[in-house]
Amino acid sequence: MSDLRSPRGPGTGTPFLQPVAAEPVLVDPARDGSFARGLEVRKSVLGAAHVERAFEGATDFDRDFQAYITRAAWGEVWTRPGLSIQTRQLLTIVMLAALNRPEELTLHLEATANTGLSAEEISEALMQVAVYAGVPAANAAIKIAKRVLAARAVAGSKEAGTKEPGTSDG
Repeated sequence: MSDLRSPRGPGTGTPFLQPVAAEPVLVDPARDGSFARGLEVRKSVLGAAHVERAFEGATDFDRDFQAYITRAAWGEVWTRPGLSIQTRQLLTIVMLAALNRPEELTLHLEATANTGLSAEEISEALMQVAVYAGVPAANAAIKIAKRVLAARAVAGSKEAGTKEPGTSDG
């Protein structure tokens, strides 16, 4: 009987983890409309700087993953005509809250500044989480949302040239 914890597949003699190809397969944006559309939507939602950092930080290990999520998630799903970007983002926030994915949730909450979702819309979406996914999931998501929205308010007041409450000029 084969040990499933071994680095080889059961009865195959083949390693579970194959070495990554020396030259990963990258999608040519000029030839792949889904990638190009996905890149445009991903940048508009998450911000160009975030997307550029994701690609610049990619290695042989995850370069194909970055291309895949750009093409499949952003270029094939987020660009479908049936829902608005705002609705897709609310659905994403709700699912990430329900699945307890705080890093991705934070990213998408921060991105609401780019898509125009209001604090009220986010709050209402998280109420849905409380009813259908549970109070603990909603509570954790609300804490993250409050932190993200407060940071956005502070950044907005700094951009407008106003000082934060409780701060001095001295």
